[in-house]
Amino acid sequence: MISLLAISAAAPEDLSAFGKDPWWLILAKVLAIFLVLVLLTLFNIWFERRVVARMQHRIGPNVHGPFGLLQSLADGVKLALKEDIIPKAADVVVFVLAPVIAAIPAFITFSVIPFGPVVGLPFTDRTTPLQLTDMPMAVLFVMAIASIGIYGIVLGGWASGSTYSLLGGLRSSAQMISYEVAMGLSLVAVFLYAGSMSTSTIVAAQDHVWFGFVLLPSFVIYVISMVGETNRAPFDLPEAEGELVGGFHTEYSSLKFALFFLAEYINMATVSALATTLFLGGWRAPFGIAHVWAGANQDYWPLLWFFGKILLFIFFFVWLRGTLPRLRYDQFMAFGWKVLIPISLVWIMLVATLRVARNEGSFDNLSGPFVPIAAGVVIVICLALMFWPASEKKRPTDQRSGVRREVPRAGGFPVPQLPESGAVRGAAAPLVFEESDR
Repeated sequence: MISLLAISAAAPEDLSAFGKDPWWLILAKVLAIFLVLVLLTLFNIWFERRVVARMQHRIGPNVHGPFGLLQSLADGVKLALKEDIIPKAADVVVFVLAPVIAAIPAFITFSVIPFGPVVGLPFTDRTTPLQLTDMPMAVLFVMAIASIGIYGIVLGGWASGSTYSLLGGLRSSAQMISYEVAMGLSLVAVFLYAGSMSTSTIVAAQDHVWFGFVLLPSFVIYVISMVGETNRAPFDLPEAEGELVGGFHTEYSSLKFALFFLAEYINMATVSALATTLFLGGWRAPFGIAHVWAGANQDYWPLLWFFGKILLFIFFFVWLRGTLPRLRYDQFMAFGWKVLIPISLVWIMLVATLRVARNEGSFDNLSGPFVPIAAGVVIVICLALMFWPASEKKRPTDQRSGVRREVPRAGGFPVPQLPESGAVRGAAAPLVFEESDR
């Protein structure tokens, strides 16, 4: 918390480097971002399969290409050549457009992500930032464009004409909207301390210390929210195979299914790049490297640090998928609305209070340990609310078998009463559930 108060005032916005590129350079940047995202998707699929295989003591893809690197490309070609089936009950126009609506916003969000500083182009005297464009509201632009992808999933589930697909689409819309609220609130503290919503300005504000350390609660809330936002395990409720067969894309095949698959993995890269930009210093070198090597943050070397941080988040996604079981849907929604959002609001009020007090010099009138103690109390209260065990009424125990039994409750499902073995005809005993059945 002391370091939270010691952050220097953010540098003013300087967007003068943008908007000066010729049309051919803008087109080259667009093509470069497109190719990088497609290749990164192919690599991420291979990387996920290899890492999960190691966790489960398997080999994973290792046949096509060196180390199996061409396996994802082979799968993509296979999907393109498969028969494209459209269900008879589907709304054909919406059914075809839904995967496109889900995939296009995933590419657009990378237009404001900074890959590096201003660099010189080879064989020319022209300089350009390693970023397609920037704007004063760049982070809000990312959130707005990313929310459009929800429509592709919802419309895909609705237009399929299938009950399971419709349920998957409704689950996904509720899930993504709920966790977008927590994600947006987690970014407010970053805006307060950076003094801007421009991605390049936020990276510049982390020259001395990363926001992931001084705004740790915001960083943790964002990381949890980005997993729920991308429908990844253990929050992959819209694709719960045991309940919904395959979720919103049950009726999809061929290239349309591949577009949904592509959108999911690009969204993983998008939220990882946004987390890197807002909390881990963006393209800046990790601590210690820049002090030893003066050129670590110059020329094209920042690309290495930027993609290295993204791959760390991708590994985190894969690690969660190979480790944690899927949550129940009501637990998942309750966690977002009753835990993440209240903690975010309390943290925003604390950060805003400290920021205003620091700017107005009000800390001179406060005793030294007051601020750390107040902040510690708030954090302890938030953690207590987060991990407080839910109270459960003690169920009565059957005196003969010693097994706890269910008691019918108002609003619950009706529990039929089964005849007890050896009892008089017409008599009934309450239904008993073994603990192993739960």
